Amino acid sequence: MKLGRFNIHQLNGGITNIDGGAMFGVVPKPLWTRKYNVNDKNQIALPTYPILIQTNDKLILIDTGMGNDKLTDKQKRNFGVDYESNIASDLAELNFTLEDIDIVIMTHMHFDHASGLTTKEGDAVFKNATHYIQQDEWHEFQSPNIRSKSTYWEKNNGNFRNRLILFDKEIEVYPGVKVCHTGGHSFGHSIVTIESEGENAVHMGDIMPTNAHTNPLWVTAYDDYPMQSIREKERLTPYFIQHDFWFLFYHDENYFAIKYDKEDKQTIVDSIERK
Repeated sequence: MKLGRFNIHQLNGGITNIDGGAMFGVVPKPLWTRKYNVNDKNQIALPTYPILIQTNDKLILIDTGMGNDKLTDKQKRNFGVDYESNIASDLAELNFTLEDIDIVIMTHMHFDHASGLTTKEGDAVFKNATHYIQQDEWHEFQSPNIRSKSTYWEKNNGNFRNRLILFDKEIEVYPGVKVCHTGGHSFGHSIVTIESEGENAVHMGDIMPTNAHTNPLWVTAYDDYPMQSIREKERLTPYFIQHDFWFLFYHDENYFAIKYDKEDKQTIVDSIERK
């Protein structure tokens, strides 16, 4: 898609199939199945699509997908990983390479977002990129607790830390591209706003992982701080809708980008579907 001077691309980072009850928390199944497909194992397809922002002089990547050769057979089975990352080949179609990425933004460090950061040997996949991570998120990644150790994986650590910048509340990584701490899904979870020539987009990360999660009360069972997710969505989602933002999705199986109606905030008025 075109956003002002920027081109924004969706890159295929691999796919998971996750229990629908976990992705919709306390929302009853008869409600969420009206909005999202479910298979006979009660799983929903949850692809990972890193977002590439192409400016006139930089390539900026938001999150990194499932990576390659990082998961054991058991992990692939448990997380329903049908295929792994195609980022390198998707970049090649755009005449870019992994080495051309200048900036990597991490919304958070859960395995389905961070496995593509490193090779299985721990080498940085995007070796020339500066990596931006919220400070609390980084420290929990380094020392996860009894709950978070199931998703903050040591094998996703590596020498990308040599090109790492930590931030607290907000940072502008490039003119018009800001990363803002929200918490909620994880303590250090962040969202990304993009502005160019008066056009705007937001990536809400995993506090709004799919179009079906537009309702502030619909949060995942994976959210460590669900009331914080609700608080942020309750405030931010109406603001972004009223100011005509595109919403960009990392996980939605159907949509790459959506604009919502300013009156009925769950009605889609424009969209770009998955490729």
